Amino acid sequence: MGRSTKVTNAIRALRFAHGEMTQAELAGRIGVTRQTVIAIEQGRYSPSLEMAFQIARAFGVPLDDVFQYPEAEQA
Repeated sequence: MGRSTKVTNAIRALRFAHGEMTQAELAGRIGVTRQTVIAIEQGRYSPSLEMAFQIARAFGVPLDDVFQYPEAEQA
């Protein structure tokens, strides 16, 4: 369980693009702790689908502008 997820995100960039929103402000908007936002932002935790949509809505962008999942590697 303790390994990083393959899902990447643009949360940090989006926070700065939206008036330098703090991690605490984002956490308040989506109803989680600042520590949860930090873990998601650093790729140590993947949010639930519901939380992912809440994050995207907090920034007013589509879900795939926030989260990216790499294409399957070709063998």
